Amino acid sequence: MNGRWGGRLGVGLLVAAVLLPVLPLVVWSAAGTWRYPDVVPGRLTRRGLDLVLDGEVVSATATSLLIAVTVAALACAIGLSAGRAIGLYRFRGRRLVQFLLLAPVIVPGLAVTLGIQVFFVRYGLADTVLGVVLVQLMPTVPYAATLLGAAYANLDVDYERQARTLGSGPLRTFLTVTVPLLRPALVTTALLTFLISWSEYILTLLIGGGQVTTLPLLLFAAIGSADRTAAAALGLLVVLPPVLIVLLVARRLRGRDDAWMGLARG
Repeated sequence: MNGRWGGRLGVGLLVAAVLLPVLPLVVWSAAGTWRYPDVVPGRLTRRGLDLVLDGEVVSATATSLLIAVTVAALACAIGLSAGRAIGLYRFRGRRLVQFLLLAPVIVPGLAVTLGIQVFFVRYGLADTVLGVVLVQLMPTVPYAATLLGAAYANLDVDYERQARTLGSGPLRTFLTVTVPLLRPALVTTALLTFLISWSEYILTLLIGGGQVTTLPLLLFAAIGSADRTAAAALGLLVVLPPVLIVLLVARRLRGRDDAWMGLARG
């Protein structure tokens, strides 16, 4: 009983820590006027809601979702190959490969992007969604390869050998044996890379050139214009996926899964 109540308390604190900072955004998104020293807004407005339903914002939301989902899928696919090599095999230059994979995270993203922007312009990838997807793989693939490499290091390859012995081909073994065994790490990697891409601003601005409009670009534009209602409404849209993910994690931690997303129940 004590462990159960302790778990519920921990989940409650986790949810509260996530939701409490969002409450001012909810109030500001509906506040028409809110002057000091008023405790509550003097007038409410629907402008924040109307802004969220505006065609430009809806289009930017769809673009952000498309880019984030694509980046997460590609990062996981690349991370599976790189992670297997790092986690299962010992070879000369392994440390160098690990360092090269982490280099885009260690080096400031702005410096890297400015260096490769010329190549994106030369090959027609600048100002395109494809170019933004490719450039966002730089900060996401290192995390994917590291997480999946750790998962592969704990993988019992005897299961794969047994499947191959029973006549399963490489692809079928991968889909029916390897992927289910790596599912917690894959889910964690997909969510992490999705969130990194979803909130990316600098890389999208430099490679997208203002032609690829995502939610973070609209949010920073609203913050720069000192429009608090618009900034709060757009901020709610930007933080919505992370909040939903944390609530989902909290719910699963209260469920029966012993290790979901790599997190074990206490």
